[in-house]
Amino acid sequence: MNYWWTSDYHFGHANIISYCNRPFKTVEEMNEVIIRRHNERVKPDDTVFFLGDFIFKGGKEGGIEKYKVFEKRLNGKFIFIQGNHDNNNSLSTIITKMYIHYGAKDICMTHRPENADPNVPLNLCGHVHERYKVRKLNEKSLIVNLCVEVWNYYPVCFKQINSCIVEFLRKEQEQSKEGEIK
Repeated sequence: MNYWWTSDYHFGHANIISYCNRPFKTVEEMNEVIIRRHNERVKPDDTVFFLGDFIFKGGKEGGIEKYKVFEKRLNGKFIFIQGNHDNNNSLSTIITKMYIHYGAKDICMTHRPENADPNVPLNLCGHVHERYKVRKLNEKSLIVNLCVEVWNYYPVCFKQINSCIVEFLRKEQEQSKEGEIK
């Protein structure tokens, strides 16, 4: 069994294609590519932490109970954290923030980055789509964006998240050294 993280599939949300410059011609194409890529990585017994906005309420394929149609097509056992679109689509999760200890790290998971915990070294969020992959909350806390747009429409494992953090910190250190030289 493996653990995976992702967010903001927005199944059935045609306008998300233009809002976030997603590379799909139709909502049906978007839905199918996301399902295929999800299932390429996630196995049936894996756990998926889904950080919000699974399906869009008013979309062509969205609406009441339609999330089950998509959930059944996706591998993995889902732990849903509520996104801003999830309170109107019958997903019915009551989880708005979750803390775990994984990979020797304390982690806070939430949909919106403004709800992150700056007292925790690592925060995982969704909601911001393609705006950034990693950024600092403060000197002791980072936040990683798990929206599908920044991960090529795939869920990610902790090793990928950690590699992204290492690369971010390496670049930050290089920039700091360059600043000291100038």
